[in-house]
Amino acid sequence: MSILRWDPFEELREVQRSLDRLFDELAGRRPLRRREAREPVVWEPAVEVYETDQDVVIRAELPGVDPKNVNVTVQDNTLTIEAEAKEEQEERGRNYLRRELRYGQFCRTVALPTEVKAEAAKATFRNGLLEVRVPKSERAKPKQVKVEVS
Repeated sequence: MSILRWDPFEELREVQRSLDRLFDELAGRRPLRRREAREPVVWEPAVEVYETDQDVVIRAELPGVDPKNVNVTVQDNTLTIEAEAKEEQEERGRNYLRRELRYGQFCRTVALPTEVKAEAAKATFRNGLLEVRVPKSERAKPKQVKVEVS
């Protein structure tokens, strides 16, 4: 058994990192993540998921992404969006003072809140916003029951 030296400031640094990640997500800036050390850096677009009586709707921000290169799959009540935001060729003479735009491949997977009809999914892309509508299965739709008064 080895003895580890306790560093009280390491715990504070971990809290600081957690707070930084939280504030980045709240401000709409997501940290770059690596799935594995050998994979390229990926990013995840911001999404919103909501449901109506008939559909589950997923909207994703995809600025700078060519809609022809977007791949959307629905399987086992999970929606996956894959694409790549191509980086402009860097010009000589540019001296970046701030660079926050995200480029590269990404894969975003979202668990759907209810059972859906995957084969009936429809996707539209307008002004950098992808919207996917997936109809709910008949079992997942709300049913209205009439109450009889006697």
